Amino acid sequence: MTRLSVEVLAADAVAPITSSGHARLGIAVLLGIAVIVLLITTFKLHAFLALTIGSLALGAFAGAPLDKVITSFTTGLGATVAGVGVLIALGSVLGKLLADSGGADQIVDTILAKAGGRAMPWVMVLIASVIGLPLFFEVGIVLLIPVVLMVAKRGHYSLMRIGIPALAGLSVMHGLVPPHPGPLVAIDAVHANLGLTLALGVLVAIPTVIIAGPLFSKVAARWVDVQAPDRMLPQRPSEELEDRPGFGATLVTILLPVVLMLAKALVDVVVDDPAHTVQRVFDVIGSPLIALLAAVIVGMFTLGRPAGFTRERLSETVEKSLAPIAGILLIVGAGGGFKQTLIDCGVGQMILEISKDWSIPALLLAWLIAVAIRLATGSATVATVSAAGLVAPLAADMSTAHTALLVLAIGAGSLFFSHVNDAGFWLVKEYFGLSVGQTLKTWSVMETIISVVGGGLVLLLSLVI
Repeated sequence: MTRLSVEVLAADAVAPITSSGHARLGIAVLLGIAVIVLLITTFKLHAFLALTIGSLALGAFAGAPLDKVITSFTTGLGATVAGVGVLIALGSVLGKLLADSGGADQIVDTILAKAGGRAMPWVMVLIASVIGLPLFFEVGIVLLIPVVLMVAKRGHYSLMRIGIPALAGLSVMHGLVPPHPGPLVAIDAVHANLGLTLALGVLVAIPTVIIAGPLFSKVAARWVDVQAPDRMLPQRPSEELEDRPGFGATLVTILLPVVLMLAKALVDVVVDDPAHTVQRVFDVIGSPLIALLAAVIVGMFTLGRPAGFTRERLSETVEKSLAPIAGILLIVGAGGGFKQTLIDCGVGQMILEISKDWSIPALLLAWLIAVAIRLATGSATVATVSAAGLVAPLAADMSTAHTALLVLAIGAGSLFFSHVNDAGFWLVKEYFGLSVGQTLKTWSVMETIISVVGGGLVLLLSLVI
């Protein structure tokens, strides 16, 4: 499974669409990002249009043929919408079912009854970490958003006190802990031990998520004191319903995609034979698309039926769930288009070539390379794959433990400072109703804390093991 992932991701690499030198390409990247930020903050242009114009500007500054720039942008937009857009849509349907049936109210009421006050950020980071273990970051967000927003609203918490711990839990799992695709690809590239990497990853993840989640959320709430946005907040219909789903049924529905994806990951590790019938079955039912689709279908019975929904009411719920996310899909897709334009212009390759002359310890080198590629391309996966490929020869002389730490150093670096070239940046911004500046001061700083703390802990562990 990991070998296949490497081959698929490597196949995405193409010859750069421009022959510009490193200096011009670096300036083009800075100017392209500046155009996007300026259009959004000063001219108040919609983020979708700003990202589109910024991508074209980047290509022009880099001296790339305009037709190839357009192709790169549309390819990236299409791939992002195809991969993330469908998940966002299914997550929105599931969220609407949770809200309209009263299931989300049931979960929130139970959480608020069992925990409150200072404990709530810790509860949210725990929930997000457990849910985020087998899930892609985007899937975790769409599953958690209804709960995060409703807990913040009903408990009268600042959105950052609840949202930052949840985001930190998802992000740390995504970057540091197998069976996420990024760590698995890096493990395969440097021939690390999966079990040891998992154990060390959890060891690094726990203090990292505490610092970046509950602790940083106190600071983030002071910097950006906002409430849950009404436009994204599920409406509370419980007063209209005679009954609502039980806590157990609602929890099972929410966790169904988590269980299916985790089962797939475990089967991939244990069976490790793509031709085996069991693995082929779980590759299908554990894919994000099928897992979320299954949750939606199951939710129609476990959530809709107890609330007394008719077929017409279910159809109406699905229809109403899709309209509010149209803008989000376009913005996230455009973010993917900008990222692909950066990659096709050769920014990632430029970073790799420059970093070949860096003479520093291997673990720090791996972290810095991943940081540089992450900043330039906005993609944690591209940063992980590229950095792992570059430093793989260094792993030949490392111990088993240090090879595992090499994977974690790469994963930590790949999360550094998400900004306007990352589709995840726009996902967080739109779901939480933030401005670009507010997103930079909260989400981007949180990602940087995760990267720096995680990288620092990896270096400390290398001194004692």
